[in-house]
Amino acid sequence: MPRWIWPAALVLIAGPSLAATLTGASAYSDWHADAPGVSRKITVADLGPPQMVEPGVAPPSVVARPAGAELKTLPGFKVMAFAKLDAPRALRVAPNGDIFVAESMPGVVRVLRAADGADKPSADESFATGLDRPFGIAFYPAGPNPQWVYVANTSSVVRFAYRNGDLKARGPAETIVPTLPHGGNHWTRDIVFSPDGKTMFISVGSASNVAEDMPKKTPAETAAWQAAHALGAAWGRDENRADVLAFDPMGQGQRVFAAGIRNCAGLALNHATGALWCSTNERDLLGDDLPPDYVTQVRPGGFYGWPWWYIGDHEEPRHAGERPDLKGKITVPDVLIQPHSAPLEMTFYDASGGPAVFPAQYRGDAFVALHGSWDRHKRTGYKIVRLTLVKGQPTGAYEDFVTGFVVDDKSVWGRPVGVAVAHDGALLFTDDGGDMLWRVAYGR
Repeated sequence: MPRWIWPAALVLIAGPSLAATLTGASAYSDWHADAPGVSRKITVADLGPPQMVEPGVAPPSVVARPAGAELKTLPGFKVMAFAKLDAPRALRVAPNGDIFVAESMPGVVRVLRAADGADKPSADESFATGLDRPFGIAFYPAGPNPQWVYVANTSSVVRFAYRNGDLKARGPAETIVPTLPHGGNHWTRDIVFSPDGKTMFISVGSASNVAEDMPKKTPAETAAWQAAHALGAAWGRDENRADVLAFDPMGQGQRVFAAGIRNCAGLALNHATGALWCSTNERDLLGDDLPPDYVTQVRPGGFYGWPWWYIGDHEEPRHAGERPDLKGKITVPDVLIQPHSAPLEMTFYDASGGPAVFPAQYRGDAFVALHGSWDRHKRTGYKIVRLTLVKGQPTGAYEDFVTGFVVDDKSVWGRPVGVAVAHDGALLFTDDGGDMLWRVAYGR
């Protein structure tokens, strides 16, 4: 039975394209300032002192879409509801154009098929079931004819034999990584492969906010630990967490590729440069405006500060004086996002043709889904943003692309999670608040 349900009034509203970029204090504004075309740039110099305060607001109340509520995007673009799903999270598009979606809580990977330019799917099937909170999905090897679909569960990595066009898995799951660190906070695990196909990257978020219960070590013990582990690697229940881990495609040779990334919720490969990127949820309880979340290139061997430092040489007050040896060794992220926006999946716009393809100036830029804040007096997020890049390198600025999910200071009617580029050039994004897959096309 088809599962798609169409809300009344497809949503299409064009917002103004603003030339100015909000900087300094104005970049920390809340949802009232959101509109398509509004650009922000937060720098390290903008960070204020930590405040050590309790959360400002409760998690948002997710309500039914109010009458007249519409999503907004830029002139020339159209946003429409594409398919009704069950708590959809991450999504990836297969080389043949099929759309794979992780319905994490039901433990399902779903596959949708739609002709280029279509407003709704023509097929909707459960590709695999019985999974453990699946999130990341990857096709292997790269190219037009992958042989496997890899799925990152919260506690393991599995794969399924695959041929283009399969709507059902060809057989049972093959376990590739039997155990990933899990439990506690941050259950999502994303997965991508290196350009040469030799390395499988898995993101594993921290078990805690800021390693509050990490056992103390003497300076000598810390030095011995550091000598045997990646720079800045945590221990206790956060060992091999707040990291991007690397394996070979068969799950062997585990190592820490980069550390100190509190919750790298979304991984993406920039095929134009070969660089690995991640979108990161930073720590809580340092105030409304600290620290910024971020999206960044992931440098091999890089240490991004968690839990002892944040955004460069800013010491975490809850671990003051514990790791002075790490000062000056923290990799500063590329793009700082409004604090507590909760960036999840990200993707690079690489479409060059198709009936819904975006204008040429979007090619090579990145799109990020901001799931939205829960612990900020000034609610923010709940939107899709565009990161601008020049010759593959970020400018540090990002622009609102799709807004309109926030109802008021207490409620929202949608929360973006996954984002991917469709075969026809449209941008797809999931919404686990409204249980919807949305489609953004140009020129229709």
